[in-house]
Amino acid sequence: MTKAKTKPTIEVAEDPAALAELAADWLLARATRKTGVFSVALSGGSTPRRLYQLLASAPRRAAFPWERTCWFWGDERFVPHDDAASNYRMVNEAMLSRAPVPAENIHPMPTEGLEPEAAAAVYERTLKQFYGAQELSADKPLFDVVLLGLGTNGHTASLFPGTKVLEERRRWVGTMTDPEAGTRLTLTYPVLESSRETAFLVAGEDKRAVLRQVLGGDTSLPAARLHPQGSLHFLVDRAAAGEGRS
Repeated sequence: MTKAKTKPTIEVAEDPAALAELAADWLLARATRKTGVFSVALSGGSTPRRLYQLLASAPRRAAFPWERTCWFWGDERFVPHDDAASNYRMVNEAMLSRAPVPAENIHPMPTEGLEPEAAAAVYERTLKQFYGAQELSADKPLFDVVLLGLGTNGHTASLFPGTKVLEERRRWVGTMTDPEAGTRLTLTYPVLESSRETAFLVAGEDKRAVLRQVLGGDTSLPAARLHPQGSLHFLVDRAAAGEGRS
């Protein structure tokens, strides 16, 4: 049975700097509002990097509930964690190493000493252990927040057009290889959708056309095929939104 498309909310910031501020306040509000463990699936990219830097800086650093927040990754390039292309490295440098985050709350995707498929299986076990069950339940989201980006080709996380992982509904973590993007690990649709709130962070004029397509429901694009369990938000800058949107 196909799930109904969640109607998104759209918030527009003036520019990428203002978008990062908006996103930081958005995430902080949800973290402080939640009682108990707060779980987040992180995105890579330049806009999230600014968001992470803001969370780890005054005044938000003192207000954020670091001790009860658990951090996961929506996708990862299959490179060592100290590689310049690593999403883990970016998040660690921007936020985790600069904030009082308990080491046991950080759950990066394994990318060393294993083949990609084995690494995906290891991360799936990590997620299931955290979740406390082998199957996802509609009344118990895995994540409180999933942060996502949007590629100009319509990909999100590492769900790229034309890849087999788009059809994966059983496994929680899949792999993909693209001639340009390389080999990556990615959470699958059912896992990304198991969230109380999902936010796409989109900046830049080069994203305007694809954002319009996704918001229009063009299911040829992987991002438009995401049907979150909870609420769906688009936090975008004015260049991506286009003139006239408010």
